[in-house]
Amino acid sequence: MNTMTSSTNSKTHRGEVYQRATEILELNDRGHYTVPTHGLYPFQWNWDSCLVAIGQQQLDESRAWTELNTLFDHQWDDGMVPHIIFHEHDDGYFPGPNVWGTGRRVPTTGITQPAVAGFAAALLYERATDKSLASNQARALLTRIDRWHEWFYRCRDPQNTGLVAVIHPWETGRDNSVDWDKALAAVPTADLQPYQRRDLEHADASHRPTMAQYDGYISLVQHFRSLAWNNEVLHDASPFQMVDPGFNAILIRSCSDIATLATQLGEMDIASRNRERAAAGLLAMESLWSDSHQQYVCFDRVAGQLVDSSSVAGLLATFADIPEQRMQKLALRIETLAASANYLVPSHDLADERYDGTRYWRGPVWLIINYMIANGLKRGGYDAIVESIEKDSLKLIDESGFAEYYDPMTGEPCGGSTFTWTAAMVMEFIKKPG
Repeated sequence: MNTMTSSTNSKTHRGEVYQRATEILELNDRGHYTVPTHGLYPFQWNWDSCLVAIGQQQLDESRAWTELNTLFDHQWDDGMVPHIIFHEHDDGYFPGPNVWGTGRRVPTTGITQPAVAGFAAALLYERATDKSLASNQARALLTRIDRWHEWFYRCRDPQNTGLVAVIHPWETGRDNSVDWDKALAAVPTADLQPYQRRDLEHADASHRPTMAQYDGYISLVQHFRSLAWNNEVLHDASPFQMVDPGFNAILIRSCSDIATLATQLGEMDIASRNRERAAAGLLAMESLWSDSHQQYVCFDRVAGQLVDSSSVAGLLATFADIPEQRMQKLALRIETLAASANYLVPSHDLADERYDGTRYWRGPVWLIINYMIANGLKRGGYDAIVESIEKDSLKLIDESGFAEYYDPMTGEPCGGSTFTWTAAMVMEFIKKPG
């Protein structure tokens, strides 16, 4: 086969993959919000929607803005944006609205998720072809996103350290990470009320968190519900307080991007506040650096110590404008992982005995994480590593379809299928053919 024919076939194949990705977005589109996948996740998830909107923009700019607006239409009065919005009744998911008991007219959970909305909104504006629409939509979202950022630093950084804490593993999106093992095991479960999981009806139990971990998750929910979801007290009252470098990197990046967007739109007060938040956060990130792990690690505020765990959270710090010397170290860590894994980027170090290649966040590859790590590395000029990450991501799609996550050694598809944000990230890696 000559080079021209090979190139044509490759473009045709990528075009077919892109088309399948768009079909998955359409399959999971509910008109004004998108579900991650049918069955396993039948509602609107916070950071899913923000990342999916990036892919949606390639198809319909107006629809992409609608995705973000729907999310922020359910922002709490105190500024928090919840991690799930229960738009419709569905008994197939646990814990549902009755377990959370947040008292919202449209039910929501009482915790949040990574603050990727600022990054997404700024990117939608930057890429917009309809600048009039983008200006109007971005200007309206700016105040809402700024309020959410303010909420984070007010309610999750009461000591003004520059870094925010999560009070539930679900807030990070990395539910069963090795990072939480010790802290989650210390969560009191003696008063746990009986419950019935539903996730195992839709996914392989060996791919999901354990029952012991679920006991911790639900105990925290029940504890926070007993405190009427008062965000002014939940941080200090929580037996789980974790400073996650990846979570903070996303927030810092969003603050920085919103500062740039606000400047472009003439909203100088919003720009100034978010620029200051980003600067303080970047300085504070240094406290999470581990020389022994050669990456950032989590800090347990309850225990008062760094967590001995080399998870992908520390690598996700590339998403923020960390110092070049740290970026170089993280690039080396990813190169080391590439030597032991067949697919980048595993969510945990394969050399750690706690690694599990198919169990959710204890090893599997997630394309949304690949996208954010690659985005940060590309800004730093690490094009070769970025190419490797994107190549591995698309190879997983070719071999295993649009799964929720993948085994970094075998490429086995795990979790849910026809997954929306996986499809959106593929659209980002390929870009619209034409």
